[in-house]
Amino acid sequence: MSYRAPIDDMILTMRTAAALDEAIERGLFGELDLDLVRAVLEEAGRFAAEELAPLNRVGDAEGARLVDGKVVQPSAFKDAYERWCEAGWAALPCPEEIGGQGLPATVSVAATEIWNAACPALALCPLLTQGVVDALAAAAPDEIKRRYLPKLVSGEWAGTMNLTEPQAGSDLGALRCRAEPHDDGTYRLRGTKIFISYGEHELTENIIHLVLARLPDAPPGTRGISLFLVPKYLVNEDGSLGPRNDVTCAGLEEKLGLHASPTCVMNYGEKEGAVGYLIGEPHKGLKVMFIMMNAARLAVGLQGVAIGERASQQALAYAHERQQGRTAETPPGARAAIVAHPDVKRMLLTMKAMTAAARAICYATAGASDRARLHNDETVRREAAALVALLTPVAKAFSTDAGIESASLGIQVHGGMGYIEETGAAQHWRDSRVYAIYEGTNGIQAIDLVLRKVPLEEGAVLTRYLAALAGSVEDLRGANQPVFAELAAPLGEALAALEEASKWVLANLAANQDQVLAGATPYLRLFGIAAGGVYLARNALAAAREAGGGNAYTAHLDLARFFAHDQAPLARGLARAVMSGAESVLALDAHTLAVV
Repeated sequence: MSYRAPIDDMILTMRTAAALDEAIERGLFGELDLDLVRAVLEEAGRFAAEELAPLNRVGDAEGARLVDGKVVQPSAFKDAYERWCEAGWAALPCPEEIGGQGLPATVSVAATEIWNAACPALALCPLLTQGVVDALAAAAPDEIKRRYLPKLVSGEWAGTMNLTEPQAGSDLGALRCRAEPHDDGTYRLRGTKIFISYGEHELTENIIHLVLARLPDAPPGTRGISLFLVPKYLVNEDGSLGPRNDVTCAGLEEKLGLHASPTCVMNYGEKEGAVGYLIGEPHKGLKVMFIMMNAARLAVGLQGVAIGERASQQALAYAHERQQGRTAETPPGARAAIVAHPDVKRMLLTMKAMTAAARAICYATAGASDRARLHNDETVRREAAALVALLTPVAKAFSTDAGIESASLGIQVHGGMGYIEETGAAQHWRDSRVYAIYEGTNGIQAIDLVLRKVPLEEGAVLTRYLAALAGSVEDLRGANQPVFAELAAPLGEALAALEEASKWVLANLAANQDQVLAGATPYLRLFGIAAGGVYLARNALAAAREAGGGNAYTAHLDLARFFAHDQAPLARGLARAVMSGAESVLALDAHTLAVV
């Protein structure tokens, strides 16, 4: 199944969710205009469809292997990656002052979605490199920036994030990797990291690892973690490569999906110690690493959107081709394409609507990040930064859950053929499943949302956001078209449920934190449904004003109506689970949950 980037949907969502028009009018993006945005994304879509999408199945079948200490990937991956870099795509989102093209996040998120829809196992490599660029640009000494950033920006070198250790998992306070000061101002690292995506490969001539470790005088817990840059090959002052550093890949994990993406066990300092350079202040490495992690959380959310889009396109194509059964309109002796069956329609609409809602939440987060960085009004910048903080866990968790659900429904649409590997439907689900685990599991995102993000400014950040969503519902009521008034009622009820649950969360955080935590995941789902439904309605309303009743308008209206009537009603039940479901969870003890 080929892939076609949904450029029109992407641009409409940038305009309605990420305020692209306003940013262009204010000059926040320099000379960028809608025509240039479209040209960039159309070329990205062409490259993805022709160069990357055909490699998705190849990568899954061939996978990545460790041979004599080197990772062997499908041979076509290296050629495709080099062509991707030569075309300038690696530098697209990077600031111009460090050699990038300076494309704003509002637009670059669409490119990220495109690459990850076409071939997620390959797209994961530059996704991580971009996070390394962000962290070094923000916190590295000038000499490190001079020596490392140019080739990271160009894609000639790749980057990784090294957090997890065998005994630590998500508990970073339990990290044991050690870093000892050396006479020349560098450090020698020793320890093991696991689950390191693209920790070893041959796509690039060097790999730049960002590694969390402890100095000898480090206090316990997360207060004692420092961040170090550790290159695969040492880099000379003139930028040329020196000898191999004391960093090795001890093994590759055999994963459920993303088979062509090498997930490595990395050993640091098996001999003289891996040479590393301190990034940021001692014992404050998490502050810098979170620059990379938060960017990665949005990027992983986009991976969920991407896999949902790819699975939806394949399922829709199959549903039009596959003939089985009859409907009331089927002529005698004929069979109907399964797309005509009501339950198949329901599954396809669920896939498309959840993907579109997740896309809007991710794009809204990106748009807020641009305002936080570029707007000339300090109050707007501050409020936008707070909105990014609020939306990031929702963008990551809701979108990856939506991607997994869409991929699973895609298998169901294919029926028995979906369970057969040759159709490719199963690969989408296998590839998607890790996204709910990457960069802090979705449960951790829900905890972050209720404990840290909802209480921001004593709830004022959330209040402003809910007010903006409510304003969109009022726009529906004021559109003087019955179909939009029809949408306003269920979406308004979903927002009311979110507001009620939010007030309960804020009221109970201090005295009943465990009760709040028991409902954290349904609260995040509630948040995503309420916000996503409003964004889809915005798309439909904008399409009505601009398309004048054409096919684009009908498609967006169909999705918005389906979401409002099929998904939005779930909000009330989720709110009840948040506010009254804790007792049934907390009543269980270890004996009740023991293995029989």
